[in-house]
Amino acid sequence: MIDAETAWTAFTRRDRSFDGRFVIGVLTTGIYCRPSCAARQPQRRNVRFFADSGDARAAGLRACKRCRPDEVARDEAAVLAAIDEIKSTEGLPQLVELAQAVGYSPTHFQRVFTRATGLSPAAYARALREERAREALSSGGSVTEAIYEAGFEAPSRFYDSLEGKLGMAPSAWVKGGEGVRINWAVVTTSLGPMLVAATDKGVCRLSFNESREDLASRFPNAELVHGDAEFAALLQRVVDAVEHPGTGGDIPLDVRGTAFQERVWAELRKIPPGETRSYAEIAAAAGKPKAVRATGSANGANNVAVLIPCHRVVRSDGSLGGYAYGLDIKRELLARETQ
Repeated sequence: MIDAETAWTAFTRRDRSFDGRFVIGVLTTGIYCRPSCAARQPQRRNVRFFADSGDARAAGLRACKRCRPDEVARDEAAVLAAIDEIKSTEGLPQLVELAQAVGYSPTHFQRVFTRATGLSPAAYARALREERAREALSSGGSVTEAIYEAGFEAPSRFYDSLEGKLGMAPSAWVKGGEGVRINWAVVTTSLGPMLVAATDKGVCRLSFNESREDLASRFPNAELVHGDAEFAALLQRVVDAVEHPGTGGDIPLDVRGTAFQERVWAELRKIPPGETRSYAEIAAAAGKPKAVRATGSANGANNVAVLIPCHRVVRSDGSLGGYAYGLDIKRELLARETQ
């Protein structure tokens, strides 16, 4: 059983990642609820926390008819079964068929699945195909092989799905940036030397204490250009964003990752300046509350420091945790955001 203050905080946030970990007993109404229950919240003095539904019922409480806390385990099993079905099915499975297989109505199952994963069943299936395509491309195979390994029916569907999300074209990705022009520069900042690189679509690398050689190892076949005039304006915006953390949210990015990594990065960009989140909170927000370790890996795979603010993620106990460019830089970035 988690401590009462953590439970109360989760309840006030209606944090779905805590569903199934405890239930809340409302003594004035005689019911118990999930942490994410959408009903009007009671006063703290009228609340008691229980490890599970059995303990709450033993205390004389009954299940809330709105959030149905006793169905958490059933919902989780239904979602896992649907994910297995999606993974084993070629093409995009129909919502009606998935819901029927687990004994839910389509509308209710859509809500349950989306609540658990952060995506609808259809969006989850599309994200899975895209992730398979990325993995196939990264393995060094041909684009044609990647198309069919990922489950796409035709090349046109593949390009429609991935073009733009990958930044550079899929064929260029396989070939280490071949045919792509990347502007770059190393500039002096108050945090030390900073490498900035960008394609015509946006910033693809921002790092500290790296050089052209480091960039070339990431994109060995790209055309690396040492900062033309057009790049200079973007470079200044990036420097300003680093010197004044919390700005620069409109700077275009050209980054790529797995479907889950990109969901993590999207959640990182939602953290307000001056605030932090734990790895567990980011995992829950990304739709996979149990994937805390994978969230840490996704955090570390971020290619554009500061612009995707991975420095705002800390351990559950409030300690800083790790940072690719050293804790001194992380500590300074956080300190600047609270000034």
